[in-house]
Amino acid sequence: MNIQSFFDPVADFLWQKKYPENSFFRQIHWYGEEFPDLKGIQIALVGLKEARGIQKSESVERGSLEIREKLYELKRGVGPYRVADLGDLIPGETLEETYQKMQKVGEFLMKQQILPIYFGGTHDLDYGQYLSYQKMKKLVSLLTVDAKLDMEEEGPLSDQHTQEIILHQPNFLFSYSHLAYQSFLVDPSLINVVEKLYFDHMRLGMVRKEFKEIEPLIRNADFLSFDLCAIQSSDAPGAVDPQPFGLTAEEACQICWFAGMNEKLSSIGIYGYEPYFDDASNKTAKVSAVMIWYFIEGFYSRKDSLSFKSSDYTKYTVSLDTKPNTLVFYKSKRSGKWWMEIPHNETEKFDRVSTVPCSYSDYQVAQKGEIPERWINAQIKLL
Repeated sequence: MNIQSFFDPVADFLWQKKYPENSFFRQIHWYGEEFPDLKGIQIALVGLKEARGIQKSESVERGSLEIREKLYELKRGVGPYRVADLGDLIPGETLEETYQKMQKVGEFLMKQQILPIYFGGTHDLDYGQYLSYQKMKKLVSLLTVDAKLDMEEEGPLSDQHTQEIILHQPNFLFSYSHLAYQSFLVDPSLINVVEKLYFDHMRLGMVRKEFKEIEPLIRNADFLSFDLCAIQSSDAPGAVDPQPFGLTAEEACQICWFAGMNEKLSSIGIYGYEPYFDDASNKTAKVSAVMIWYFIEGFYSRKDSLSFKSSDYTKYTVSLDTKPNTLVFYKSKRSGKWWMEIPHNETEKFDRVSTVPCSYSDYQVAQKGEIPERWINAQIKLL
């Protein structure tokens, strides 16, 4: 596959600027006069310009350029930075063709053990991100951060794409989690649908109240889709659908840090930047760039092997008076994170993990003789 044919190079003025030696730009490879050699690369930046998923776009196609400009100016972090900027994905003749291009690029990169970071474009592009997992012959888990649920029956694709993912055939979606939705933007019937499917969801108020409890949900995801409208407009005015309420920019960066540290997460998309709505200093582009920066820092701070039989983990067995008679937990000696074991059917067509992320509070619930709600939901999904 000639992956270079899928991309336009980074704008000349960006890579021709003079950057300090300690800048982010000076630590990465980029597609300028030549396409970067991907040998040894661990993370690939993929700019998106596609905007046909919304009814009207003022400047979405310019979003990746603005984010990239802010990102290049940041200081390098502590990681080894085996990062390549592949430039901007060339949109297809149709929106469907763009999804297919994302699928092919994502498949190629992940087969090479390269994690793609998508940025720019509209939120419906996470459908293409999802399709890139189709040939992996395993079930995957999606985490979405969005002020809305995007499961509408009508309207632009940016309002329907999550439903497209859930209903896609063949179905390879194991679980779906949604963070930071705002109740006054969501039809209650959609929440009922999510609950009937045993998907996890946390509205904005609950995320704020129990922020530490979102980490296991993030750690369970294979891929993350983040709509910038989930961030309050005072911090991110340049969202496609800016909202006066939402996460702070700091909380958004914390989520990206958690996601970067998730050893099983293999792609992330940060969507929905509309430069036309941004302020004079392009604050939202800067927020998006810092989110990417924190994700990369999290990636290079990964500590856990996920080999639970190794000496890196302490095993805890809790006896119960009801079925199941015992619950098994693991705690990482390196990171202090917790997992719990879920019985599963080993004859299933797809691989299904039997050990899922949890929190210390789940272990405490089990010690009181109760079955954690997280265990029950995971068990139902594995049936």
